[in-house]
Amino acid sequence: MDARTGFLDAFTHAGGKQARSAELKRNLIAVLIAGATNLGLTRMAEASGISYDTLAWTAEWHVREETLREANLAVVGYHQRLPLAGVFGGGTLSSSDGQRFPTRGKSLTARALSRYFADEGLSTYTHVSDQHATYGTKVIVATDREAHYVLDEILGNATDLPITEHATDTHGVSLVNFALFDLVGLQLSPRIRDLGKITLYRAGPRQHACGTWPTAGPLLTRRLNTALIAQHWDEVKVCDIAENVGERSAEVTVQVHPGALTAADLRVDAICGTVNTDGELRVTAEAPFALASTAGDGVATFRATVPFSGGGRLGYAIRLLPFHPGLAAQAGMPGRLFELLLQRTGVINTTLIRLGLIDEPGGARSIDLRVQADFDVAAAQRLEEVFKRGLHGAAPRSCAPCRAAPATARWRW
Repeated sequence: MDARTGFLDAFTHAGGKQARSAELKRNLIAVLIAGATNLGLTRMAEASGISYDTLAWTAEWHVREETLREANLAVVGYHQRLPLAGVFGGGTLSSSDGQRFPTRGKSLTARALSRYFADEGLSTYTHVSDQHATYGTKVIVATDREAHYVLDEILGNATDLPITEHATDTHGVSLVNFALFDLVGLQLSPRIRDLGKITLYRAGPRQHACGTWPTAGPLLTRRLNTALIAQHWDEVKVCDIAENVGERSAEVTVQVHPGALTAADLRVDAICGTVNTDGELRVTAEAPFALASTAGDGVATFRATVPFSGGGRLGYAIRLLPFHPGLAAQAGMPGRLFELLLQRTGVINTTLIRLGLIDEPGGARSIDLRVQADFDVAAAQRLEEVFKRGLHGAAPRSCAPCRAAPATARWRW
C-alpha cells in the first residue's frame, strides 16, 4: 500500500526532523493497526515484539490529526484513480453517519449516555463517498445532534472527489441543512425514518398549494382548521411569569392556559435585545420556550433561557403564537403578542426590562399581530427547484423540506 500511495510519508516528525530510520515505517504501521483495531499499544507491543516505549514515541511524535488527514488524502486520491472505483460510483454522492464508542479515563468530549455506554463515550461522524472511500471523520460529543456536523467535512473536503449530493439518516436532517445545502449548490437527500407516516398540513385550499408549488404542493395532504384556532384564541391566557435573573441570562417560566386548544397548538418565544429611552425593544435574539409540563386543569408550563449581551437597558418580551408541527408555513395564522411591564435592576450595572401586558383601567390588553407575508420570489423558485430534484433526481420522497416556509414572513407588531 505504501509503495503505491506513499501514505506513510505523510507522518512527519512534529519537531520537523527529516531523517527517517529504516524501522520507522514498521513502527508506524504497528501504531496505526493498534489504533484501528482498538488493540492498544501495550497489546501491540506484546504481539509484534516492538517495545512499548518505541510505539509510544512513534505515536507521540508522528501520528497526529493533521498527519492522519494527509495520509488519508493520499489513500483516497489513489483509490479514486483505480478503474474499479468507477464501477461503484462517480464520487459525486456521499453519505454520513455516526458511530458511538465507549471511553476510559477522562475526556473533554466524552459524555454519559446510558442507552449506549456503561459509563461515558463519544461519537465519530464519518463521511463516505459512493466509491466506498472515507474522506472525512470528526469526533463529536455523543449527546450532540449529528445534523450540526453534516456540512463540516463536505466543505472541508480536500480530496478530488466532486461531491454534489449527500445522504444522511434522520439524525442528520434539519430544515437549516436543507437551506444550507441549497445555498452552497449541493443537494441533501436524506433517508427519513417513518416517512410514510408523516402528515403535512396547509393553511389554504389544496388548489392554491398545488398551483404555487406544483411539486411540493401535493405533499400537503391535510388542511389546518385555522377557524377553530381563531375562534378559541381569546381563551388563551398567560397565568403567570416567573424569572430567575443571572449575570448574562434569565431563566424564565411561563404558565399558559390554552383554553379549548392544547399546549401543542401554542408556540412561546422570548424576543430579547436592548431597550431605548422610549421603551422600544430592539430585538437582537430569540429564545424558544420548551414545554415542561401540563397540569390537570390544562395549564401548560413553558421554560426557556433568555440570553443577554452588551450593556445598558436590556429587555425581553414574551410572544405567544399558534403553532402546528405539520404546517408547511406559519404565515397566515392568527397571532398575539402578550406584554407585561416589569423593571429589574442590578444585572451587571444594567437594567433588565420585561415588556409585557400593558396596564389599563379595564385590565390587561392584548395586541394582535399583523402578519405580512413578504414573498421572496427568487427564494420560492429555489425551493421549488429543490423539490423538483427530489431524491437522486426522482420524484421527491422527502417531506422534510416542505416544513420550510416557501417565503420569508415578517411578524410585525
